[in-house]
Amino acid sequence: MNDDFTDAGATTGTRNGKPRRKPKPATAERLRKAALSYVDRYATSAANLHEVLMRRVRRSTRLHDTDMEEAKQWADDIVADFVTRKLVNDRLYAENRAASLHRSGASRRKIEMSLKIKGVGSADIANALEALADANPDAEFTAACRHAQRRRLGPWRRDDRAARRDRDLAAMARAGFGYRMASSVIDAVDAEALEDEAARRAEERLG
Repeated sequence: MNDDFTDAGATTGTRNGKPRRKPKPATAERLRKAALSYVDRYATSAANLHEVLMRRVRRSTRLHDTDMEEAKQWADDIVADFVTRKLVNDRLYAENRAASLHRSGASRRKIEMSLKIKGVGSADIANALEALADANPDAEFTAACRHAQRRRLGPWRRDDRAARRDRDLAAMARAGFGYRMASSVIDAVDAEALEDEAARRAEERLG
């Protein structure tokens, strides 16, 4: 993914045998257009959008001697304006990102780290994790099963399950799942047993 949205300009160097276009110097107007283009394409946090703009600023400083402090103020003002106009909403971004990562099999720990990397504040992260738990009290179990299935671990291995158990548990640990949760998934008799366990947990919640 290209976060810089390079403007056309003079050429510098080559790429695939063709002259590489040199980006134009950063201006308040160009930064705003880049920001609008970015939020139109990608969901983002305020801090991540600011970093996208600052990459352009740093590049412009190197290539065109752009005043760093002045350009940084442009970036600050643009992001603040986008937040005010609700073009960027960290709370909503965190909730949607957490839900998306959970659907892919991400652990609570991995979701939290991913949001931190994107510059989301602790309050918004806590809210997103709480919303995830409210929607699915067994979210961590569901995610662990999905992760194991995607990676073909434990019950989804076709052979050598016993010989690869420790390796599978290590893979689950690297993904952020605790030992008890990981072992309950990896040591399940088969995938159907995990489906039955998920159904049992759901019945308990409803009961």
